Amino acid sequence: MKPSLKDNDNLLFKWFCIGLKYFLLALLGLGIAFVVSHTFGANAIVGMLLSASLRSWVARIAIFLVCLFAIAMMFESWG
Repeated sequence: MKPSLKDNDNLLFKWFCIGLKYFLLALLGLGIAFVVSHTFGANAIVGMLLSASLRSWVARIAIFLVCLFAIAMMFESWG
């Protein structure tokens, strides 16, 4: 038996949810790569994972997702 709910979610909110899912999966993958490389003593990989450029890209993506969420919530409450 299917519920009679309409799927009228905001398109920006759907994009945010998909982006958040893949962002968190990427963070999980980076965390696993960090732990495994640190355990096996691969200092070059650990250095790359702790680099400032990677940190800035992660921060940019996180800020973009927060802004996308805020815009989606504004459109949702406006309409």
